Amino acid sequence: MTEYRAEGRYGVVAAPHRLAAEAGRDVLAEGGNAIEAAVAAAAAIVSAYPHMNHIGGDGFWLIREPSGRVRSIEACGFAGALATIERYRAAGHDSVPERGPLAACTVPGAIGGWMLALEAAKAAGGKVPVSRLLEAAIKIAREGFPVSSSVVWERLRNGTLPIDAPGFAETFMPGGKAQPRGARLNAGKLPDTFEQLGRAGLDDFYRGDVGREIAADLEAIGSPVTRADLEKYRATLREPLSLRVRDAIVYGCQPPTPGLVTLMILGLYERLGAPGGEGFDYVHALVEASKRAFLARDKVLTDFDRLTQKPGDWLTNEALEREAAAVKKDRAAPWPRPAGEGDTIWLGAADANGYVVSYIQSIYWEFGSGCVLPKTGVLMQNRGASFSLDPKATNPLQPGRKPVHTLTPMFAAFDDGRQLGFGTMGGEGQPQTNAAIFARYAFHGVPLADAIDRPRWILGKTWGSKITNLRLESRFAPEVAERLEKAGHDVQVLSEAYTEIMGHAGGVLFDGRKVEGAHDPRSDGGAAAV
Repeated sequence: MTEYRAEGRYGVVAAPHRLAAEAGRDVLAEGGNAIEAAVAAAAAIVSAYPHMNHIGGDGFWLIREPSGRVRSIEACGFAGALATIERYRAAGHDSVPERGPLAACTVPGAIGGWMLALEAAKAAGGKVPVSRLLEAAIKIAREGFPVSSSVVWERLRNGTLPIDAPGFAETFMPGGKAQPRGARLNAGKLPDTFEQLGRAGLDDFYRGDVGREIAADLEAIGSPVTRADLEKYRATLREPLSLRVRDAIVYGCQPPTPGLVTLMILGLYERLGAPGGEGFDYVHALVEASKRAFLARDKVLTDFDRLTQKPGDWLTNEALEREAAAVKKDRAAPWPRPAGEGDTIWLGAADANGYVVSYIQSIYWEFGSGCVLPKTGVLMQNRGASFSLDPKATNPLQPGRKPVHTLTPMFAAFDDGRQLGFGTMGGEGQPQTNAAIFARYAFHGVPLADAIDRPRWILGKTWGSKITNLRLESRFAPEVAERLEKAGHDVQVLSEAYTEIMGHAGGVLFDGRKVEGAHDPRSDGGAAAV
């Protein structure tokens, strides 16, 4: 049985679905390394949790090697050749549609990231064939994926999540009805696609038979992504952003991810000197630090190749001192401001050789664009909905341009040798939750599983919600909410002690002697170790 926390000698995997954690653990048990285990888990969770992620989406990796080097893989796709502002305006749109073929306007990058990750795995001595890494994904898809306990499925059942897109109803609402928890749904051609990738190699997704079928289906439904776009795509290695806090160096991904935001929050929190515990000072400091970091993000975040500011400039001591000085320790800064949402999975893996993986895979909103391609079973993301149709905007729609992301995998290397990979899903809640968990663990000595379990909050939008106030789980002491309100926060205490809108967080830890993993009781996941 997969538990929310696991400890082992040789390796561990944590993921928001138990089938993915078990798929990664089995690869570790057979002698695979943490990178190979992460790919196996990433493939399995596509089949098990398609409302959260898919091979029609994007991904970002942080991989720590025993040498201490941290690799960052940017596996996000660019807008298709036909994705022009003029095309969308001519179709009568003032913004990029949130669902449907015109929302499916960017190349899926996730598989490209798996390819680069497996190159690193091979360099580490990895020998597990791709066909073996995809076995669990194939099995889950062949048997039919189980409808999860996620609130997303309840929204389908009660009609509050209407999605009108090619292939959606046939895949996720057979007979026109959303199915109950535990029911198994046909994954269409997805298992065949995984089998083909196992035989031909992952590159077939872009430049082989699978790529040809994807392109034909995209053209048929009216997506602006072409065969040439798929053939052109490659994931990219980048130097990660980093910041020293206390006795650790924390790493995040470069734009177009908001890795900068988590790092800024932690840098500001350290300078604000809030005490531990779950009281007003702790929550207020992190919330106000989040506001400052989000304002910085909005000035910086865009396609990495089109940056006009260096993200690292916001992480200097001078910049962090300036931003910390703008925070009032007893008053809330004005809020809300425009915010984004998202739907994502985070998973991590670690092995006894010192490889640690922090990985996020996403289709943006729940079910992405909603478009399921009939010849391959690929569910396309709607990440391109974050583009603007204003050519003067920070992130205008342009062929070849990459959209901004909410994805934020994190990694921390401690001076005493501990190596921690951590992350969460949850739209704009991702950097907030990452910072809250790390602050508990690294600043205040809370064990990893407990740091993930403890009550959380969210400021602004998250997946499945457009509310922008400060929401707290009910386990906080009543006086915390009272003091936050008196300080000027727009507070809502939720009825749930554990609520899915706070995201599905997790972490994997290698301390030089053993590996440990923990995942969120707010999800269907867990950790599995050998």
